Amino acid sequence: MVIGEKEKVLALLNEMRIPYQMANHPAVFTIEEMEQLQVVHMDKVAKNLFVRDEKKRNYYLVMMKNQKRANLKELQQRINSSRLSFANEDDLRRYLGLSKGEVSPLGILNDADRIVTVIIDNDLMNDEFVGVHPNDNTATVYISIDDLTKIFKEYKQRYMFINL
Repeated sequence: MVIGEKEKVLALLNEMRIPYQMANHPAVFTIEEMEQLQVVHMDKVAKNLFVRDEKKRNYYLVMMKNQKRANLKELQQRINSSRLSFANEDDLRRYLGLSKGEVSPLGILNDADRIVTVIIDNDLMNDEFVGVHPNDNTATVYISIDDLTKIFKEYKQRYMFINL
C-alpha cells in the first residue's frame, strides 16, 4: 500500500504528539475556492505562496493571513532579496514535493536539502491555530504556530517571522 502525503503528515503530527484538528473537503486550488466551500475556521486558514529570487538561488514559502494581498516588492525589501517572483510548478515539485494547489509549510518535510526558507507573517501569531494543507489539497489541518515551528526545528528548516 502506498502511503499518501496526507497520511505521512498525520503520522508525523501523531509521532511528535502535536494536537491538531482536520477538515476533509473537495480538492481546492485557491483561497477563493475554500471560501466557497465554507470550510470550517476559514478565518484561520493561511495563504501560502511559493516564491523565488530572480537567480533561482533562494526559495521562500510565505505564510500570511488569507485576507492579505501579497506584495512581493515589500517582501523583497523586508528580507533583503533580489527581485522576487512566483516559483513555477516544476520548482514546487522539485523542492517541496507538491503540486499546484497543495502549497503548504508542511511541504518542508520533502525538502531534503533544506533549500526553502519559511516566512511567517507576524499577524498569524495572534491566532490560537492556523489552517494549512497536509500536503494534500483535499484536507486542512489546524495546528498552532508554535507546533508548526517545532516541526521546522525538528527538520532543521530555516524560518523567520516578519511583518507583512
